[in-house]
This record gives sequence, C-alpha cells and structure tokens, in this order.
Amino acid sequence: MRRTPALIVGGGPAGASLAICLARSRMPHLLIERTRETGDALCGGFMSWHMLAMLERLGIEGAALNPNCITHVRLLTRDGMAEAPLPAPARAASRFRLDSLMLAHAAKAGARIERGIGVRAIDGSVARLEDGAEIDAEALFLASGKHDTRGLARPAEARGDDPTLGLRVRLLPGSALDRLVGNAIELHLTRDGYAGLVRQEDGSGNLCMAVRRSRLQSAGTPEKLLHELGAELPLLGERLALRMPNSPIDAVANVPYGWRATTALPGVFRLGDQAGVIPSLAGEGMAIATASGMAAAEAYQSGGSAAAQSFQRRFAARLHRPVKIASLAWHAGEQPWLAAMAVHLARRAPALLPLLARATRV
Repeated sequence: MRRTPALIVGGGPAGASLAICLARSRMPHLLIERTRETGDALCGGFMSWHMLAMLERLGIEGAALNPNCITHVRLLTRDGMAEAPLPAPARAASRFRLDSLMLAHAAKAGARIERGIGVRAIDGSVARLEDGAEIDAEALFLASGKHDTRGLARPAEARGDDPTLGLRVRLLPGSALDRLVGNAIELHLTRDGYAGLVRQEDGSGNLCMAVRRSRLQSAGTPEKLLHELGAELPLLGERLALRMPNSPIDAVANVPYGWRATTALPGVFRLGDQAGVIPSLAGEGMAIATASGMAAAEAYQSGGSAAAQSFQRRFAARLHRPVKIASLAWHAGEQPWLAAMAVHLARRAPALLPLLARATRV
C-alpha cells in the first residue's frame, strides 16, 4: 500500500489551487486525477472578478484565460430583457483552458501529480483505486467536483424530490453570436429552469442549462426539450439556432443546488462541489472551488489533518449567505410571473442586478 501525508482527489480548480499552495509551502502531497488528458467539464465557464483575483494570487493572469472581458449581465424572459454593468470586469473560459493552466501551474510550482488514476471508493483514510491499488493518507482532500465517491457520497436527500439536471450545447463563433451576446453574460429564465450563455476564449458560445428532471421527462428527450425552450423563449431560440452542427448535448444528473457540507470526518477536507453547490446562475461555482482549495491549504498548513472538521464548519459558514441568496433567486426565476417581475424591477432600478451579483460572491 502506498502512503502520502496529503492525498488530493481531483485535478479541477479546487484540487489544483490546493496543490499550488501546498507546493509553494513545500508540504508533501499527491494529487491524483482520473483523466489522462484534460477534458472540457460541463461548466458555465463564468469567472467573476473575485475568481480572477484569486487566480492572480495563484500566479495565473486573466488574459491567459480569455483576452476579452465580460462587463454586463443580461436577464431575459419571454416578455422582456434587462441589462446592467457588472460590479467589475469578469471573464469566461472553457474548463479545458482553465484546468490545463491551473494544473500546469501546479506542476511548475512542484506539485506531485499523477493522472489516469480513478478512485473507486474511500474507506477511512484509504483510497481504493480502480486498478485495485490503495493509497493511505493522513489527510484526504476530496475535490472530485460533481462526481461522488463511494464511501463519501453527498446525501441523496440533497438532490430533492425533483432534482436539477445540467445540460450544455455549444454555439458557433462568428459575427451573429458576437452581435447577440457581445460582452455580456446572459441569463434566460424559463419555467423550471434557466440557461446561461457566455462567449469563451475561442469566441464560441457556451450555453448551459439547469432544468428540473420533471421538465425533461415531460419533453421526452434533451433534443425535444431544447426545441420547447427555444419556442418558449424566442430570444433563447435565436441563440440556439447558432448551435454547432452535430454537436452533442452534454449532461450531468442530480445536481444538489443549495447543499453545503457542515460536518466532516476526521482528516477529510471536502472542497468545491463536495463542500457546497451554489445555483449556477450566480456564476460563482469555480470561485467556490478555488476558494475552498486555498482555504483548505491554509487550514492544513496550520493544523494538519486535525484541522479538517473546523475547516469544514468555517467554510460552510462562509457559503451560507451567498448560497442562500442564490437559491432564492434561482427558485424565483423558475416561476414565470416572478421572473417577469424581476426583469421589470431590474429595468426600473438597474442597480439591483449588480447588487445581486455582489451578494452571491463567496
């Protein structure tokens, strides 16, 4: 059996930010990532000014992710649209670009990284790998994102009776998308869900949707659901018309929006989506992942594996307000009459959208 003082499970923003911090402090650790090559995880891709500031502290410049900034937020319903400036410039990038840069930066800092290693289960301090090998760690950092691990899975009740599904399609880059979206992040509010749209580093559109399982079941298939949404929201339909030919619909099931880990097992640090899941219309998911990695590094540096439980309580408290506010906004947006009222109020008082943006930062 292999042994390591600190085992990081997952090489996304949470695991990579932790690895960068531990490598800088010359603290022994091992990061294992199940994929051999970096993919493009289903993600909204929005990086707030808060996220960009954390990345700068880690040594990653925003312009390396995307040379273009996002300066406005746009709220759209069937009956109208409201737009306002963001509190500060943001950016958008694919997870392929972000994860590649963060892991490369971690390796350059001296992080020990092994890829193509999947964790089948965790039993106490031991990670059982898919190839049958085992790794024993004094401190285990669970940074596996939306993927649960046997032995440390998030509670089933966190998903709710009608769980949320994530769907993504890609839109063709070009003058049509530039004209429609420009330098804004768009939030299209619909019954039982919403869609977020940004332009990524290559100019393509990243259109991610969060919808209730019942809505998908009613439509029958993801393709039929897209057709329904495009008909229900003409402005969204105009953007869906730019979908890349023959592009797949990426999906992830049972996203437990609003859940937070308030307790932890001894020696186990939960990071990113394993620590808390903010409704993605807030655009703060990647910031939570990065913030959790940096906070866990600080806690581990000062208290070792014994700091896991106090870290989890403090980080859950840090997430409480933004997750609560984002959850309320998400539930309101699912109701057409409330969504229409929100757009009306945002038109009359444009400062409301930046205020909501600030309130949902971590």
